[in-house]
Amino acid sequence: MNTIKQVAVIGAGAMGAGIAAVIANAGVPVLLFDRADEQQPDRSSIAKEAVSRLLKANPEALTQPRNSRLITPLNIADDLPRIADCDWIIEAVSEHLPLKQGLYKQIDGVRKPGSIVSSNTSTLPLHSLTKGLPNSFAADFCITHFLIPRYMRLLEIVAGNIRPEVMQQLEHFADLKLGKTVIHCKDSPGFIANRLGIFWIYCALVEAIDMGLSIEEADALLSKPCGVPKTGVFGLMDLVGIDLMPAIVGAMCQALPEHDPLSCCNGIYPSLRR
Repeated sequence: MNTIKQVAVIGAGAMGAGIAAVIANAGVPVLLFDRADEQQPDRSSIAKEAVSRLLKANPEALTQPRNSRLITPLNIADDLPRIADCDWIIEAVSEHLPLKQGLYKQIDGVRKPGSIVSSNTSTLPLHSLTKGLPNSFAADFCITHFLIPRYMRLLEIVAGNIRPEVMQQLEHFADLKLGKTVIHCKDSPGFIANRLGIFWIYCALVEAIDMGLSIEEADALLSKPCGVPKTGVFGLMDLVGIDLMPAIVGAMCQALPEHDPLSCCNGIYPSLRR
């Protein structure tokens, strides 16, 4: 059933590059896109720098350095038509709905019929992502949230209106090629992992500040002894991306109903205080 022979990842930040590395580690060619760098002679320099960072990562993002040869760095402005050769197109740009929707229109104009398109969004609901887009696009579209690609086996999927045979193909590839455990989620803000994770992370953050704990003390307490990642809470925020965390929480606050415990998480998140 493995008909996914080449994948495109659009967005060469930490998450997009990490997804590209996982796919390359499975022996599958990846086209890695980012915006064109107008300040450099090589307009694909942003994606190329992302591949260079993968080679220098510690611990290793690539199981073998030679796997980097399977990643082709490109830019959206000049090279997007090349996704016509891809069977799966993964959007991994920032959590900004108009940006994502504009990109989907571009993708739909050049992708081959039946190719899978998915978003690695952390929080945005699928019905918002596909609003105003053709039904033919929605039939090939889903959310595939990789979380931390290199370390976590979990792959959250929100299927939406995607064709069942497409979903079966995607699950088969994720399981057998990428070694991911697929969890099906409802189309709700934050899905499962972030809906729970953001709450406990910010509860811990507020308590650590209130108790006057240092970062090292908080991470030593809230880590392996509690059955959570050994990074600790602050280390986990750093791993996810300090710059990404406000975007995730902001999207959650906008999407959640007023009675939800996270809906008032503004400022230092006073609603989480006892």
